[in-house]
Amino acid sequence: MAKVLIGIDTGVNTGFAVAIDQGKGGQLQDVDSHTITHAMGKVLELVEIHSKQNLKLFIEDARKRTWFGNADARQAKSGAGTREGVGSVKRDAQIWEQWCIEQGLNYMMIHPAANKTKTDAKYFLKLTGWAKRTNEHARDAAMLVFGRFAKF
Repeated sequence: MAKVLIGIDTGVNTGFAVAIDQGKGGQLQDVDSHTITHAMGKVLELVEIHSKQNLKLFIEDARKRTWFGNADARQAKSGAGTREGVGSVKRDAQIWEQWCIEQGLNYMMIHPAANKTKTDAKYFLKLTGWAKRTNEHARDAAMLVFGRFAKF
């Protein structure tokens, strides 16, 4: 049976991607973004279809991030909300991890540096062949699972 790989880019706009690995690496089936609760519901729908044994989540773990680019400059310009946003994404990673444990799901927390993030739509199309409309969060989630071989 095919293995289902789910990529999650945590945040207010939760990137959500599904890839199927039939021995050729993850081939994208869905690339989108949702609220965190809607994304969790979509995961449960996939569990019903494919079973927990054939499914694995790859979740970007912002808690492992130690660099924040120009966050200090953005905070000076935009206020404390910039740092609050960073904390929010870290909290979302914690929520996803706890939820996976509670649901008994197979998952892996991925260091942000281990993912090819912030690809623009043109490069993403060239790399993956995915021609449908995407946003940055959806593309980041897709890069967590695109071409990945299921080892679980």
